[in-house]
Amino acid sequence: MQPTNNPADAERVGSGDQGKLIQFRSQTTLVQVPVVVTDAAGKHIQGLTKSDFKILENGKPQSITGFEEMTPPTGIVASYTSPAGIFTNLTPNESKPRSLTVIVLDEVNTPFLGQAYARSQLIKYLANHLDASQPLGLMVIDRKGLTELSGLDSDPAQLIAILKEASGKVSEMERFNGDAQALAAGGAQSSALGGIRPGDSPEAKIRGFMLQQDALNAADTQSRAIETTLRAFLSLAWSLSGVPGRKSLVWVTGSFPFNLDSFASVPGDANLRALYERTLKSLNDAQISVYPLDARGLVTDSKYSADTQGSMLGADAPDTLRQASLNSLKNFAEMTGGVAYYNTNDLASAFGRAVQDSASYYLLSYYLDHRNNKPGWRKLQVVVSRKDAEVRARAGYLVTDVAVNPERTHKADIEFALGSPFESTGIPISEQWQGVQADGGKRKMGFVLQVPATGLIDETDKNRIDIEIVAQATKKGVSAGTLSQTMKGLIVPETLAKLKADGIVYRNFLDLSPGDYQVRFVVRDNLTGKIGSVIVPLTVN
Repeated sequence: MQPTNNPADAERVGSGDQGKLIQFRSQTTLVQVPVVVTDAAGKHIQGLTKSDFKILENGKPQSITGFEEMTPPTGIVASYTSPAGIFTNLTPNESKPRSLTVIVLDEVNTPFLGQAYARSQLIKYLANHLDASQPLGLMVIDRKGLTELSGLDSDPAQLIAILKEASGKVSEMERFNGDAQALAAGGAQSSALGGIRPGDSPEAKIRGFMLQQDALNAADTQSRAIETTLRAFLSLAWSLSGVPGRKSLVWVTGSFPFNLDSFASVPGDANLRALYERTLKSLNDAQISVYPLDARGLVTDSKYSADTQGSMLGADAPDTLRQASLNSLKNFAEMTGGVAYYNTNDLASAFGRAVQDSASYYLLSYYLDHRNNKPGWRKLQVVVSRKDAEVRARAGYLVTDVAVNPERTHKADIEFALGSPFESTGIPISEQWQGVQADGGKRKMGFVLQVPATGLIDETDKNRIDIEIVAQATKKGVSAGTLSQTMKGLIVPETLAKLKADGIVYRNFLDLSPGDYQVRFVVRDNLTGKIGSVIVPLTVN
């Protein structure tokens, strides 16, 4: 699959980077591209070699430095139990490539009836196509964010039971009629809202005024939906970032929360743009391909819809809004290497396609040319020598200061990891409580963290290391104590070998009163932006 040729793709950049040169913080940046290759019948082609592939970035051939054919096992992985007293965010089972598919039910951007239909189609697929050897996870996005309904090694019977119990929720955007949603999505200015014209009747003026207010409220609701959706994807990407291999994310939704009319489009204000760029980069780094699935299924002509009755914008407004949403879903799928499914009632086939694509693919990699420091959308094209081959890979990636400079998101990354209900696996962490000392009415709770040094030391830059370690204890959701320390400097050669063999060991303590706590330990590599976290229960007597 090749990216679309849209002139805007090469022109528009977010976060105020347009026209500015990008300052890369790392001497070498490896770009990894999972590639699915099928024949005309949709069957995966295996046995290709490195010489069968070409990668072009903005039309320029790149030197493929890494090549591997991936056929991860599909069976359910045996459960792993950590040694007593040791808590970890990444077990040995998760450190190997796996065939993983995660289905996310979107209650924020999907009409209530669409949610019910999508659940019935998913139950149909699970009952007729999926066997117990195919690992599958099930999650939901609601107003509070991302929630796990079932883990990654669930069997079909368990998932079907969960789906039958699920009831869905009315999305906030359903409070607004089609006109208000169309105006909010189009980003119209308030002065232009409502369609009020000279000579209009008092009734028309009242309706126009009400529409103006509804559209402004809808725009605010949509902004919250964008943030909720992006944060959910970011949580998922971070939670799977340490698990190697390509993953399929089936996003069962009713719409994309903002108008992605080109690959370089970005949403809203500076904060939303930064969040979007972080999320897109995290999805690509975690090798997650998104398969948006329009939960509304086959939609009839809008002129027969109740949404057009009494519309002040005309019968074309719902069609325009729907088409913009579908274009956004298609663009987002292509940007991550997935496929968008829409205007079809056969949703079960879409689930099967996503599962199949993570079971067989190729992983290509090349080094980014830092001499090209112009911001913007970098278009990727993967070419295979076989004439009957159909190729699907992500269409490219955004180069912005947020995307390549980890320091820009330092504070936001730490805050997000501390607040997320999911552990981040970009850096493996092991934690163990060690020793208790009385300190008046409190207790000094000693702990030791162990982190592999591999990947955290930049051996191309004088063995440079720059990591931040944060520990935060919360009691009933309220912070009860936080500590933070940065380890930064150059590792002498005599110490390097020992660190690579034994890992980085960090010891400290938390000063806490008696009670039950949840403690989050976060480690961030400030050179690359990678982050790991582990959530540990603690009872202080």
